[in-house]
Amino acid sequence: MAHDDRYSEKEKYKMAYRNDNDLEFLQNLESSDLNDLIETLIYDKDGEKRYTEELSESDAYKKYNPEHVKYWKDIAEELQRFGGNSFVNILRLGEGVLYKEILMDVCDKLKVNYNEKSSAEKIETNLLMKILEDALEKMSPEELKELADSIGLKNTQVFTPQALTGMFQAIFRAGGFKSYQLTLIIVNAILKAILGRGLSLGANAALTRTMAILTGPIGWVITGLWTAIDIAGPAYRVTIPAVIEVAALRQKYLYADKIENINFS
Repeated sequence: MAHDDRYSEKEKYKMAYRNDNDLEFLQNLESSDLNDLIETLIYDKDGEKRYTEELSESDAYKKYNPEHVKYWKDIAEELQRFGGNSFVNILRLGEGVLYKEILMDVCDKLKVNYNEKSSAEKIETNLLMKILEDALEKMSPEELKELADSIGLKNTQVFTPQALTGMFQAIFRAGGFKSYQLTLIIVNAILKAILGRGLSLGANAALTRTMAILTGPIGWVITGLWTAIDIAGPAYRVTIPAVIEVAALRQKYLYADKIENINFS
């Protein structure tokens, strides 16, 4: 259900949101689903407001918060704005960068292989798989076996990073709820490493257990990447975690409503 009718003509005039097919799905989420993304756009990892954020000062935010879906375009606009440098934004009369451009820029920074003609969902999957593959390389055979068991990969005799990578790739290719589960696990671990906090979601024991197994190895991978990226520019402190969160939100939008119970078995 779209929410465009909730914007007054004045708000529409002031808005610099660029029509973005890859962010339109935000309007169909629950407001609570957007909490993590908004937190990332407004606050840094220490809980301080970002100097360059504008979302919390917008009329729509002040009017509707915490009913986030009612001002989803302002949220999308803020992400677009962070995606572009200030000079480009001025030339575009305050408009930012489309989400897919931001996503590809993040992938370039993290040295992720992707086809620019692929969908945003596919590129997001490539991003998450790259981080997962690097994490698997850092795990012991015992940890790999525990991970395989925790996500219900049965009758697996060889627990190697390569074998599990192939299995995870198959899960992502198949899509569906297991893809959503795997996305949540990876995203939660990444955000803990980058922001010091994971996703604000409820999860059953199996999901929580798997998250715990991967948090350490993914943290090691992300910490090394983040040190270099953090020096590259403050915008990446926003766009990288924001893209990771959008990837999780897209998976929820596509698959979470199709199966009610989170269960790996």
